[in-house]
Amino acid sequence: MSWERWRIPLMLGPTVLIILVLFFGSLGFGFLQSLGFQPQLGNTELNFDAYISVMFSEEHSSRFWAGLLLTFWVAFASTFISAALAIAIALLLRRTFFGKRLAVFLFQLNLPIPHLVIAIGMILVFSQSGLLSRVAGELGLISSPREFPVLVRDSSGIGIILAYVWKEIAFFGIIVMAILQSLGEDYEAAAQSLGANRWQRFRYVTLPLIMPGLMSASIIVFAFTFGTYEVPRILGVRHPEMLPVMALDFFLNPDLNARAEGMALSIIIAVIVLILVLIYMYISARTIRRG
Repeated sequence: MSWERWRIPLMLGPTVLIILVLFFGSLGFGFLQSLGFQPQLGNTELNFDAYISVMFSEEHSSRFWAGLLLTFWVAFASTFISAALAIAIALLLRRTFFGKRLAVFLFQLNLPIPHLVIAIGMILVFSQSGLLSRVAGELGLISSPREFPVLVRDSSGIGIILAYVWKEIAFFGIIVMAILQSLGEDYEAAAQSLGANRWQRFRYVTLPLIMPGLMSASIIVFAFTFGTYEVPRILGVRHPEMLPVMALDFFLNPDLNARAEGMALSIIIAVIVLILVLIYMYISARTIRRG
């Protein structure tokens, strides 16, 4: 009887220990470094100078607030567009047609492709010297590559958004298609029998049913795009730059004292994502209670 009581905690113990040590240990040590704790440099006094410097100093404040706005814009736009397109494509692939298996395969093809490869592909395809600009030039649509729209390394983050949409749409699509397959078409058929048109069936039946899974996927994608740096590093500009790229610049600074600012930025990113996750959990729990 006593073994059964402790069996599950003992089985989960190693995994929980690894998470506590590697994740929370690293997070705690990073927080100490953001407070200026760098004993290898002789800095042991804890303070919030790095946070004040990053957010309010004349040297870094403009970069930080512009980068924060750009980071929110890129993360939100990438998540929303990917989710919307994934829903539309999943509803199309739900139907039976010739070549459906091939279409599903092609839709999910970019899922295992790393983001770094997607970013390089964006340069090769969408830059002013890329494939599309050359095709447009050959067709006479533009007279020189400079006339092609700036879609890569632009100040609005359009290239970064396109790269994330290109990559994450398959992730959303798999989740939505799995939910639709598990639900079947009985609910929609019942709504149709009651006189609901196609839009009403989607708005009042399909969308509420897929929304929990869609929201879970959205918070994952938003958190990832908010905190990753490789795609913005390749496809972004020097100003404004997203917060993860700004943090990386501090880490690459030859002056090791700048690592405190880099850690402060990393902690700020982590706190923002944590707050958003908590808000999502609160909204989800409230929705479930109402249901």
